[in-house]
Amino acid sequence: MTKIEIGQISGVGRSLLVICLLAGATVTAATKHPAGIIAGTALGLYLMFAIKVVQQWEKVAVLRLGKYVGLRGPGLFHIVPIVETLSPYVDQRVRVANVSAESTLTRDTVPVNVDAIVFWLVWNPEKCILEVENFIEAINMSAQTALRESIGRHELAQMITERETLGRELQRILDEKTNPWGITVQSVEIRDVRIPQGLEDAMSRQAQAERERQARIILGQAETEISNSFVQAAASYAENPVALHLRAMNMLYEAIKEKGSMVIVPSSAVETMGLGGSLATASLGGAKAQ
Repeated sequence: MTKIEIGQISGVGRSLLVICLLAGATVTAATKHPAGIIAGTALGLYLMFAIKVVQQWEKVAVLRLGKYVGLRGPGLFHIVPIVETLSPYVDQRVRVANVSAESTLTRDTVPVNVDAIVFWLVWNPEKCILEVENFIEAINMSAQTALRESIGRHELAQMITERETLGRELQRILDEKTNPWGITVQSVEIRDVRIPQGLEDAMSRQAQAERERQARIILGQAETEISNSFVQAAASYAENPVALHLRAMNMLYEAIKEKGSMVIVPSSAVETMGLGGSLATASLGGAKAQ
């Protein structure tokens, strides 16, 4: 526990010291006796160390001859110098702690670097002053240890895709540990999960290969569906030759409806489908049109 430091001397105490010195100097000048300046100096020094000011968001513990007597603040209060001492001031605002874990192995033995942010605050200043020596360092060390333990319980894929779950788990672990100290952890956010460059390249190639595999599977399924449709169409045409002839005539029409187009049909196809008459009719129609 630290004693009174120069940084803990309030502006009000310094102002009172100056006022007392000026008053003592005035009395000494008027009476031509040094008692005024001596008394003013003594009173000013006493008030400088006795008058304290605590900010709205702060608390401080008063120790009388080493024994805890209570909390003070916010605002102005008075202590007895030498007999009473102050603890370090406790800030009760929400604070942020940056923690990181480097080259920590996940459950599937992948080394990762993880950065996280811990949001915490002091809800009981008395406990955090009396129960732990340096609560700020305790929070940082506890957060780093909990982060490493949590990484070891999760696989890499979970850490990348389930950051919120990991953050909630860390918040629960830290809150259980720090509550006896008068500190509560509000939330933990995972900022970044970094993996070695070589492993990152390998994962990128794996993802690309997986996308290509999925593309080939989809293409094969499309080919299968098309072939099944052709099989069904062939069965329908085999049972109904007229439909086959109509389809053939429609194909010829679509092929020769543009001027200057030429269609080459194998003779075997013409004989099989009986397209001789259809071709002659189409040719005559084209000649008449010219």
